Parts: sequence; C-alpha cells; structure tokens
Amino acid sequence: MQTVSPVKTSKHLEIKKKKKKWKHTFTICMFIAPALFIYGLYVLYPILSTFQLSLSSWDGNPAGPTFIGLDNYIRLLSDPIFFKALRNNILVVLTSVFIQIPLGLILALLLFAPLKGLRVFSTVYFMPFLMSTVAIGLLWIFIFDPINGPLNKFIQTLGMKPVAWLGSPDTAMFSVLLVIVWQFAPFYMILFKAAMVGIPDELYESASIDGATGVKKFIYITLPLLIPTMVTSSILAIVGSLKQFDLFYIMTGGGPSNATELMGTYMYKNAFLSFNMGYASTIAFTMFLIAFIVTVIIQVLEYYRRKKGVFS
Repeated sequence: MQTVSPVKTSKHLEIKKKKKKWKHTFTICMFIAPALFIYGLYVLYPILSTFQLSLSSWDGNPAGPTFIGLDNYIRLLSDPIFFKALRNNILVVLTSVFIQIPLGLILALLLFAPLKGLRVFSTVYFMPFLMSTVAIGLLWIFIFDPINGPLNKFIQTLGMKPVAWLGSPDTAMFSVLLVIVWQFAPFYMILFKAAMVGIPDELYESASIDGATGVKKFIYITLPLLIPTMVTSSILAIVGSLKQFDLFYIMTGGGPSNATELMGTYMYKNAFLSFNMGYASTIAFTMFLIAFIVTVIIQVLEYYRRKKGVFS
C-alpha cells in the first residue's frame, strides 16, 4: 500500500490555497474594475490632462498646445489677481467651516426641541438647499438691489442711506458669503440630524440617572459622537469652498474690481473669455493640489485623533 508523503500533501494544500486566494482576488478585482474604469476616465484622466495642458500655451486653435514648461506656474506666482482670488477662497473656507457648520449644528439641535410642527420647520430650514443656485443668485440680486431691493427699502425706513451691496468692493464679498451660509447651512443640518438620530438613547438615560444636565449631555455625549460627522462636514466644506464658482459668477462675476474674484471664476475667465487655456489649466491644477493637500492633512489629523482615542 502506497503512502502519501506529508511534504507532498502540504505542498498540494499550499498550491490549493494559493489558487483559491488568486480566484478570490480576481473576483474582487472584477467587481471593482467597472468603478475603477469610470473613476479613471472621469477623474484621474482629466486631472492628468489638466496638468499636461498647464505646461503648455494654447488659445484653442486647431494647431494644438505649445509646450512651455513651468512658465505658467512662474506667472501664477507673480499674479496679484490670483492671490486675491486665493485669499477670497480662504475667506469662503473659513466662513463655511466656522459659520456654516456650527449654524447647521444649531439648526439640527433645534429640530430635537419639544415643539409642535417640527417637520414644518425641518422643511423650511432645508428649502434653500433645494433651490437652484441660479434661482438663488437672481433672488438675492433682487434683494440686494440698491434702488428697489427690499433690504435697502427696510434700511431706509430706519433712516439709513441705501447701500450698494453688490456694487461696492467693501460689501460685495460679505453679501455673497451671507447667501452661501443661507444656502448651505441646511445641508450640514441634515448631516448632524442624521448623526444625532443614531446616538443610542441609553447613553442619555444613563447620564440623566447620574444627574447630568442638558448642557453636560451635549458636551460629554453628543459632541464627541459627532466628531466624525464634523470631520466629514469640514472636508466637504473646504473642498466645496475651494471649488466655489456658480453663485459668485452669477451675483458679481468676480467684481467689482476683483473684490469677489475666486480661483474658479478667474480660471473661467482665462479659459473662456481670454482663451488662455494653458494658464487656466494651471489655476485649475493648483486648485486641485490645494484641495488635495488640505484633505490629506485633515484625514491624517483624524487618524491620529482616533489612534490616541481623543473624543472616542
């Protein structure tokens, strides 16, 4: 009677395991492949194409772009309008993170108040986010109208002079930022509300037994458990603010005197008004780099926060 060598048996089992593992990996790759293809086609390829075009000079002529190396980036570093646009984008980021998100949290907390008709309030709060950006821009242009606008008429009833809200460099940026907060705060309200619904009631009941007040419950239970949602909201707010374009372009077009110019509006003007596609691509790729670096920093900070167990 022949006996099977233990060495041959172990090798056979090892080969079998490798084949099974390879099949398992192949199956996973086949499921991921369609999503990766779409991601590569519509995200990675445009990014690489933009970078390639940023190294060229092209006005849209059929002859195609001309390679000029880093000249566009050197020009960008000495462009005062770009740095003014960057400063305005940073202002939008700070407004989004430190006003929109806290306001969204406050609105979400109000929806848990023991009041009648909360569903109506929830719908009313969320209405601005459901509206078209173009409609919002036109609506607020009418509100800010220096002659017939309801805001200036209200100011005049108080004995004050009418203000050119969108026509003055001193007030234009503030006016558009007000509209942005009004439009996007409800989005963060919904995020925080969904996160708060997921907090177990047992935690609040235990805290009540221990004599904790509503403020202490919020500080020691609600707020720590909302940290992941805050991180996600911050990333969305920062990336969205760096890419902000439509509302500013509709309401002010980047004016007056570039007072509300953003990287997005400046890129658009260079690409489709001046037909300087290469320089516009440089601005676009710079926007991508800034958003990418900021997102990575936030994710790294969040990783170390979880690793050290802060608020977790």
